[in-house]
Amino acid sequence: FHQDWGLKSASCRYFTVYGERGHENHAVIAMIARAFVAQDPYVVWGNGEQIRNWTHVDDIVSGTILAAEKIDDGTAINLGTMERTRVIDAVHEVLSYTGHDAQIELHPEMPTGPMNRVADNALARQLLDWSPQVNFVDGLHRTIEWYFSTKNRDKVRDVLEERLTER
Repeated sequence: FHQDWGLKSASCRYFTVYGERGHENHAVIAMIARAFVAQDPYVVWGNGEQIRNWTHVDDIVSGTILAAEKIDDGTAINLGTMERTRVIDAVHEVLSYTGHDAQIELHPEMPTGPMNRVADNALARQLLDWSPQVNFVDGLHRTIEWYFSTKNRDKVRDVLEERLTER
């Protein structure tokens, strides 16, 4: 749009956003939800070796605001951490922090997306002087605290059941 119409804009690519007010159709919130309802066995799609760079919503917001303020030529930037976390490690952290002792059941036959999804945020660092401030474990703990303090177990069970039957 900038090139064709002169629209001042920036294009932000978000990488695996999570955080407070998230929904159960996103990986981190789904992990937390399964611990919240004490799912046992605790189901994990894939083999757990998939690598993600989960980016807390606070970092996404700050990066988006900076992009709107500093970029006007349509440049695309990646807003994501470069912190690499395996899905199985995230699962273990959720279980440990919530105190949920469950057998982990891997389902490698289920869809997982790419094996490795990690942002290169060098351009965002250069153009915006932006870098993520919330590391994954701290953001995960904040998100768990929010989830456990605001959700109803029966409603979450219903949501999880609906999500599983949609696929």
